[in-house]
Amino acid sequence: MPEASIAERALATAQTSVRLKIKRQDGPNSKSYWEEFTVPYAKNMNVISALQQVQRNPKTAGGKETAPVVWECNCLEEVCGACTMNINGRVRQACSALIDDPSVGREITLEPMEKFPVRRDLWVDRQRIFKDLKKSKAWINIDGTHDLGPGPRYSEKTQEWRYKLSECMSCGCCMEACPQYTKEGNFIGAAVIGQVVLFNDHPSGKMHAHERIEATMGPGGLTECGNAQNCVEVCPKHIPLTEAIAILGRQHTLHMLRKLFGGAKS
Repeated sequence: MPEASIAERALATAQTSVRLKIKRQDGPNSKSYWEEFTVPYAKNMNVISALQQVQRNPKTAGGKETAPVVWECNCLEEVCGACTMNINGRVRQACSALIDDPSVGREITLEPMEKFPVRRDLWVDRQRIFKDLKKSKAWINIDGTHDLGPGPRYSEKTQEWRYKLSECMSCGCCMEACPQYTKEGNFIGAAVIGQVVLFNDHPSGKMHAHERIEATMGPGGLTECGNAQNCVEVCPKHIPLTEAIAILGRQHTLHMLRKLFGGAKS
């Protein structure tokens, strides 16, 4: 049999492999650079499994030995939010990005999120999200309530609404896609606003709703939202973030009116 041509061999390799173009950075203060890798294709593989193959054999597509690529992941089932990265120019979870999905494919470009400091390669520091959750008092005070018995019941409709908000995993997708959320700014972002609305709507959380509202009325709060609505487009959990933003806006208005006319706390 005649020996296969270079073009035929290249085509055969492309059909049985996945090519990754990865934006790398050796440390927080290092300059970024690109490296490309080729790994064997397997049915139903995702971006994480492709990265794991690179980790097992860290050689570039040209055969050069290099350091293993660093990224963050944990649950591998779109629950923890850790593996967020830009995949082919769109922010999403690497664990649910399947190679067989046309939006991913076998020629994949991977970049770290741009709105958070890079620690190394695809691993970013999302600490700001958790600081803003604290700043916005996004929790429920339960100290001293253990002996009071079960809390008040609420309707199935309320439960369904609150469950959608509770699915937030602080992945950072909505912040990455938001034009108002920048490294230099202090906007808290849609995810934090959603959690404020969630706890304000909780039977026990309502007792401290005025504190959360006050915390989100200052610099970096709700007024800095430009209503671009990119957040709902990229949220992997399809959380109704724009509805939450609108609800918090109404809560702010009522809170200001109560303060203006000397009414009770919201």
